[in-house]
Amino acid sequence: MKLVFCSCLLHLVLSSSLFGHAGARGGESRSLPSSGSATDGYAGAARHLFGERPAVSPDVARGYMTNSDLEKAVKAFGRRCGNISRIYSIGKSVNGVPLWVIEISDKPGIEEAEPAFKFIGNVHGDEPVGRELLMLLANWICDNYLKDPLAKLIVENVHLHLLPSMNPDGFTLRRRGNANNIDLNRDFPDQFFPMNGDISSRQPETRAIMKWLRGIRFTASASLHGGALVANYPWDGTEDKRRHYFASPDDEAFRFMASIYSRSHRNMSLSKEFEGGITNGAAWYPIYGGMQDWNYIHGGCFELTLEVSDNKWPNASELPTLWEYNKMSMLNLVASVSKTGVHGRIYSSDSGRPLPGFVLIKGINSTIQASRGLADYHRVLAPGAKYEVVASMPGYKPKTTTIWLEEGAMTLDFILDPVATPVDNQLKSICDCNCSGKSSIELMGFVWNAHLGVYFLLILIVLALICILFRRRMPFLKHRQTGALKKSVVV
Repeated sequence: MKLVFCSCLLHLVLSSSLFGHAGARGGESRSLPSSGSATDGYAGAARHLFGERPAVSPDVARGYMTNSDLEKAVKAFGRRCGNISRIYSIGKSVNGVPLWVIEISDKPGIEEAEPAFKFIGNVHGDEPVGRELLMLLANWICDNYLKDPLAKLIVENVHLHLLPSMNPDGFTLRRRGNANNIDLNRDFPDQFFPMNGDISSRQPETRAIMKWLRGIRFTASASLHGGALVANYPWDGTEDKRRHYFASPDDEAFRFMASIYSRSHRNMSLSKEFEGGITNGAAWYPIYGGMQDWNYIHGGCFELTLEVSDNKWPNASELPTLWEYNKMSMLNLVASVSKTGVHGRIYSSDSGRPLPGFVLIKGINSTIQASRGLADYHRVLAPGAKYEVVASMPGYKPKTTTIWLEEGAMTLDFILDPVATPVDNQLKSICDCNCSGKSSIELMGFVWNAHLGVYFLLILIVLALICILFRRRMPFLKHRQTGALKKSVVV
């Protein structure tokens, strides 16, 4: 009897000591086989100790918006702030609850050469603080964009998209997973393991996010979680399944983004567990099938996982304090996609038309694509460094330029020359000889002497028009100046 009692006591002690880690990014419903490494014990304990945790008491939800309340709040916001917002749904949950999104911009729903940012809350059903914070953020921007410079900058220079609840069914059930009891932050395609290869096997909430990212080219993103206080950045997993720092190609940029959030927070940067209040996901504990890494790999979207509350489901009376602690972090993170980094457009030199080309930074194995309509790109980069920027497009000669990126943003446009074909070279040679003057008179004399004047005169006119096209130069590119963009360069 004593032995049984001691075993139970030991189990409770170990469980309570590890629960803090288990409550943050949380348990994984489909585990991977152990690698047998010494470090697997930590990750395994943090993620598999309890399996499916018991449902939260209904009393804890008192003071939080129900799904019905949230839908009413979203639509009420759309009516009150319709001049700077658009309300739309990206899909439905397992139980048919719409996944409502608020877009905030001075031109909502209209494509502009501006970066887009998205916030996603309530990924896990038992972490509802994010859904409340996102509605508070939307209303604060609406109330202050005419008088607050930061709110004004966001409205005028960013397309901000807010999804308060990705997992409304899990919220109703007071549990982490969705209605099918699947952890949505383990349901995305993974770079290291062939998980979820069949799109039909993914959850409807996951498919909605993936479709959303195909329709809108997001520059950056963040999801809001609870159970810890830290800004988490890629990579989230490791190839060998061991727990260690595993840097993405854009590690410096991600650290910069995470630090913006942490340093703007009331006390996140003071963390004793995480230096500076930020962490590499794999160094904390590896996860697979996460939304963060998938965004970066498949969408070129720089996403953070933000743990914004030590308590996964705090008393509703704490929400105003949590909002005050996180408000400036959220605002500064969104504004950073306009205030920092490199922005620009790509054009064709022969016609001036926009080109949906590619932009890469030498030494960083990551490429982003300009938009198809306006050919604008927005590249997140850490300031205070020299970068070699390359723009390319199939059928055009790539161009490279070296920049020094300061604290503010830089506008860098590229004008690419088409790769000349043999026919193009012949026509260009005719134009370069001289399309006017003495050589033209001599050519006319030859034509008349050949008794084919009219025929060749028509040819001459066509060649002259072609010559004009080849000699056309790009007009001066006008840039809308904002407080966020300090430099403007055309290459």
